[in-house]
Amino acid sequence: MPFDTLDARIVRLMLDQPRTSVRGYARILGVARGTLQARLERLEHDGVITVAGPRVSPTALGHPVLAFVRLEVTRGHLDEVGGALAAVPEVVEAFSVAGGGGDLLTRVVARDNGHLEAVIQRLGRLPGVMRIRTEIALSERVAHRLLPLVESLAAEAGVPDAGAGPSGQDGRRAAR
Repeated sequence: MPFDTLDARIVRLMLDQPRTSVRGYARILGVARGTLQARLERLEHDGVITVAGPRVSPTALGHPVLAFVRLEVTRGHLDEVGGALAAVPEVVEAFSVAGGGGDLLTRVVARDNGHLEAVIQRLGRLPGVMRIRTEIALSERVAHRLLPLVESLAAEAGVPDAGAGPSGQDGRRAAR
């Protein structure tokens, strides 16, 4: 089933009000709870909704340093190095990439620059890693977000305000 008007309204509302219950979402959207539950299950099955847990802040956990580390890997060792990255707790994400001077791009967090250096040295000792390039993030300019994308898709589907219920009132915050 394609992403339709109700799907757009559901996802938009979930992004805008993540702590609302299914019953609350159904009330705001003006749909039956069973209808909403079936849509949520389909959106999860289709991979549109992938995470239902809290977002954890590495900074609040004592790891305020963020770096993007590119790894150039010996031919034929990409899977091996990718698997080894999973054993490094400070590597919070890793992607295979092309066109950027490396084979893997990792997002690494650390307590301070000394800790970051130790993590980078550990990554450099992984079998198959030939070269490392590190870029340290100074500040976040755009936080992780998907609401603008969902709003764009909703507009394409002809939904003027994807989060509003039947009366146009959904209790959303005025400022974003």
